[in-house]
Amino acid sequence: MKLTNERQELSGLSKDALLDKINGLRKQLFTLKLNAATTHVKDYSQFKYLRRAIARGLTYLNQK
Repeated sequence: MKLTNERQELSGLSKDALLDKINGLRKQLFTLKLNAATTHVKDYSQFKYLRRAIARGLTYLNQK
């Protein structure tokens, strides 16, 4: 359910909004990587989720 809502949200965004969303996801991934290098990360599945969300956003951006 959550994935379809995210896809609908991404498909309805403009190019500028998609770029902002992708950059925000990249920042989240960067901070997660920093936290993993310095401290213990509780949920390692976030790496996979963020990478896929970035790829999904880039796909929608290329379609527009």
